[in-house]
Amino acid sequence: MTNKAFIQPLDRVAIALMLILSLAIGLLILQGDVVKPSVRQFSWQNQQIGLDDVSFSLTFSRPMDIKSVEDNLKIDPPLAGKVSWAGRRMVYTLLTPAPYGTNYQVKLQSAKDKFSEKEGKSRVIQPFTGSFYTRDRVILYIATDKEDQGRLVLYNLTQEQKKVLTPKDLVIVDYKPFPNGEKILFSAHSKETQDLLSTQIYTVTTGIPAQPKKPAELAGKVDPILDNKQYQNLKFDLSPDGQTIVVQRGNKANPGDFGLWFMPANPSSSGEKSTPKRLQSQPGGDFMITPDSKAVAVAQGQGAAILPLQTDANKPLDFLPQFGLVQAFSKDGSQAAMVKFNTDYTRDLFLVTNQGLQKQLLRTKGSIISCQFDTASPTLYCLLTQLLPGEQYQEQPYLVAIDLKTWQQRPLIVLPPGERNVQINLSPDGLGLLFDQVVPQTNPADAAASILTTDDGQPIATSSLWLLPLLPITDPAAASEIKPEQLPLSGFHPYWLP
Repeated sequence: MTNKAFIQPLDRVAIALMLILSLAIGLLILQGDVVKPSVRQFSWQNQQIGLDDVSFSLTFSRPMDIKSVEDNLKIDPPLAGKVSWAGRRMVYTLLTPAPYGTNYQVKLQSAKDKFSEKEGKSRVIQPFTGSFYTRDRVILYIATDKEDQGRLVLYNLTQEQKKVLTPKDLVIVDYKPFPNGEKILFSAHSKETQDLLSTQIYTVTTGIPAQPKKPAELAGKVDPILDNKQYQNLKFDLSPDGQTIVVQRGNKANPGDFGLWFMPANPSSSGEKSTPKRLQSQPGGDFMITPDSKAVAVAQGQGAAILPLQTDANKPLDFLPQFGLVQAFSKDGSQAAMVKFNTDYTRDLFLVTNQGLQKQLLRTKGSIISCQFDTASPTLYCLLTQLLPGEQYQEQPYLVAIDLKTWQQRPLIVLPPGERNVQINLSPDGLGLLFDQVVPQTNPADAAASILTTDDGQPIATSSLWLLPLLPITDPAAASEIKPEQLPLSGFHPYWLP
C-alpha cells in the first residue's frame, strides 16, 4: 500500500489551513506592521467629576508621536489644560475646574504612531471618542416661606428639582456640607423653644452618593451628633476632609467656662457616639479649621493663633500678633486673607502667604464681612461695607473682586444701605456667586414671634436669593454686563454643594 492511503480527509483540511496561514503570515511580514494604534484606556470614561478631579489620562496601545496627539486632541466644550507624558500614557491637567452641570466629549483622530514616519509609513490612530460629565449645580439654603420656614432645602439648579431635607420641628441655625455632598452637618433648635442657645448638632443625608455610581442613602435621614445637656453649642466648623468637627461650647453651670472642643465627624463602625475632647488653650473668638484639617485658626488675644487639633494646644503652631482675624484660606493652604484692626478704627485686609508675603490689599472705615478665594483663578472675592456720610451711622455693603497677581480691584455689585446681613458663597467652579437679601421684621408683634433671625439677632420676615454670574477679572469690558439674577426661591444663608 502507498502512503496516500494513510492521508485522511481531515488531514487534507489541516494541511490546507496550514498553507493558508503560512501564506497570510508571509504577506504580513512583507507588508510590515499595519495594525493601527489605539486608545486603550481613558481614565474619565463615563465618569462624573468634581472640584477635586483635576486631570485625566489616555493610555495608548503603542508609543505615539507626541506633537500629533497634542495637535489633534479635542475637548468639547473646551477645557484649558497642560499635557505631560510617561511612555505610552498621556496626562491632561486642567488649568481651572471644569464647569458644573456640563457633559463633555474627548476626541482624538489623525494622531500618528511614533515610528511610522521613520519607516516611511503613515499609521494613524483609530478614531477615539470618550465622554465624561461634571456634577450638577446644587445649592443649599434655609427656607423663609411659610410652608418650609426654618428648614434646610437642597435645590438642583441643573435639573430644577427641590428637596426639603430637615423635619418641620427643627429650625436650622447654621450648616456645613461634607466634601462629597452626601451629608450636611447642621445645628438647630426646636421650633417650640425658639432658643438659640439650645442648639444641638446633627447630620442629614442629601440623597447624593459619596462616590459616583454607588448607592446613596435616602435624603432626609437625620442623625444626632452632639447634644446640649451640659454645654451650649455656640459655633462649629467642619474640616475640609470631612473627618473632624470643632465646636465652640459654653458650660451651662459656669457661664465663664467656654472654649473649643473637637470630635470625629463620622460615628465609629460599632455605632457608638463620638465623645468630644476639650482643646486646652487660651480662650478665643472666631475660628476656622485650616485646609490641611490638622489645625484650627483662632482669634486669640491681640492676634491670630494656629492651634493643633489635640487636647494640649497651649503651644500654638504659629501666632500672628498683627492680625486679629482669619477671613479665608485658599484651598491648598498657601494663602490666607487676614484682617488687621487699627487703632483709628479702620480695618486692613491683608494677603498672607506661606512664603512670608504680607500684602495689604485694602483699608476701610467700614467692615470686612467675608472673603472667599476662587479655585478657578487667582482672585479673592470679598463682601465689604462703606460708611455713608451723615450723622446717622449707616453701612452700605458691596462686593469686590481682587486680582491677586495684579492687585487690581473691581467692584461687582453695590447693595442697598443697611443690608449688612448679606451672606455670599462662591461656586466650586468659580462661575457663580450666591448671595441673599434679608427683609427684616418691622412689626414688633411679628418680630417677637419670628423663629428666624440673622447672625446679629435681627428677626427675619423673608429673604430672596440671587445668583451673580462671574467673568474673568481680566475682562473689564465685560464688567458692566454682569447682572445678578433673582432665583425663584425664598431663603437665606445660601451655600453651593461641593
